[in-house]
Amino acid sequence: MISTKYKKIIFPLLSVTATGILFSCGNASRDQAGTSGRKPNIVYILADDLGYAQLGCYGQQKIETPNIDALAANGMIFTQHYSGAPLCAPSRCVLLTGKHTGHAQIRANDEWGKRGEVWDYVKTQENPELEGQYPLKAGTQTIASILQKEGYKTALVGKWGLGGPETEGAPNKLGFDFFFGHNCQRQAWNYYPRYLWKDTIKVWLNNELIIPGTKDKKAKLPKGADPKDENSYSAFSSNEYAPERMQKEAIVFIRENKEQPFFLYYATPIPHAALQAPKHWIDHYREKFGDEEPYSGEKNYFPTRYPHATYAAMVSYLDEQVGELVTILKELGLYENTLIIFASDNGPANAGGSDSPWFDSAKPFKCGPGWGKGELTEGGIRVPMIAHWSGRIKAGQQTNLISAFYDVLPTLCDVAEIETPHDSDGISFLPTLLGEKKQRTHDFLYWEFPGAGGQQAIRMEKWKGVRRNILKDSLRVQLYNLDEDIQELTDVSSRYPEIVQQMEKLFEQEHQTPENETFRMKTLGD
Repeated sequence: MISTKYKKIIFPLLSVTATGILFSCGNASRDQAGTSGRKPNIVYILADDLGYAQLGCYGQQKIETPNIDALAANGMIFTQHYSGAPLCAPSRCVLLTGKHTGHAQIRANDEWGKRGEVWDYVKTQENPELEGQYPLKAGTQTIASILQKEGYKTALVGKWGLGGPETEGAPNKLGFDFFFGHNCQRQAWNYYPRYLWKDTIKVWLNNELIIPGTKDKKAKLPKGADPKDENSYSAFSSNEYAPERMQKEAIVFIRENKEQPFFLYYATPIPHAALQAPKHWIDHYREKFGDEEPYSGEKNYFPTRYPHATYAAMVSYLDEQVGELVTILKELGLYENTLIIFASDNGPANAGGSDSPWFDSAKPFKCGPGWGKGELTEGGIRVPMIAHWSGRIKAGQQTNLISAFYDVLPTLCDVAEIETPHDSDGISFLPTLLGEKKQRTHDFLYWEFPGAGGQQAIRMEKWKGVRRNILKDSLRVQLYNLDEDIQELTDVSSRYPEIVQQMEKLFEQEHQTPENETFRMKTLGD
């Protein structure tokens, strides 16, 4: 039950509320476009490390997300949508370029350490050459660059992670007219940073430098501090909360471009650790959850007095922001002609006090250590996706279409009536959104990930094939029947050798040797 206090801050989105996953069917003709006569606006909201079951409309019981649930109730829920990879940078590369990780330029997080002391937060403040991850190449075609050429105003608000500020992989060089947020994933580990980027200019915030804990150097409470005293944690927050600044810039972008079609890629850092949230939301969940044990900082990031309450607060704050965006679209008369998509870049994390098992963050999949973020398990790569387009997508729909991040580029090309690049690995799911019957489907989905010992995975109808420990010369295929074993607990490869052989051929077929040696796996012939 939502408390009276909480009801006061829910935005008045839609007349239908989501109490769970809704089922219905229907067709919406493409001729029923918005009445404006111009191409539709596109708002793609990407959460960071949000698990499959961390929204109310996907079954979450502890965290309240009424605004996102309302989008789902009046739109379409995807039950079999997959991220591009199990980690931030490669997943975003797949999303923006429409190529799976066997073909993508970025296949893992690469902190690009050969530049120098990239983990030195003090030096990085003044030297942008130390900031950012391994970059996309100059001229890389992205969703943004494609839409930009067709007259769309394009913006990225949030986290980038695909090339440092002074590289060819910076957002403004790859199709974004406007950028505001974190260029570097490391800098996004603190929600009270010293600065954010506005295009190519640093915007300094009224915050002190707070250095997140890492595996080599933990952030700890001051000596002698009482871990039960909330005041002991004051050093781990400051004045300006980065997501609030990002929200303001997103709203300004929408207002300034209301007269022309726009694409807003809202890549929020929430709910990636560190656990930091507005106090009123933490207080709400403290009241709801009761007292709890503090997080001491042993698994990186910052110590937190109320880890469960703070994590839930972050997700609900994001939900509040989604509600505000929808309200602005309605206020400006843009709501009817705007496609809104909400998704997450990978499965839930198990670091920084986030405690995915307590929230059952990937239900019905496993989500504890070894099963969520960083793994090609269902909990690591199957993610929530909601699509809402008033008057075009019929309310209350659910689809079991098997799809992935690399399908987003061709879908948005179809939405904007633009030709899809011939080298995309994706298939447009616009027919599904519009209730049409001529939806093409994938024969299989493919992933590879050189982290966590080296992994490959294939989803082929009910079958899931996984290779683990590739870096240790293991090419053995583990096979799971997802219809009968959704948690991937029983390897049935010995019973279905013919399916395994198909998987082996596909693993070899879909892998291309990456240019970046960091992403190579010698066992695959790289």
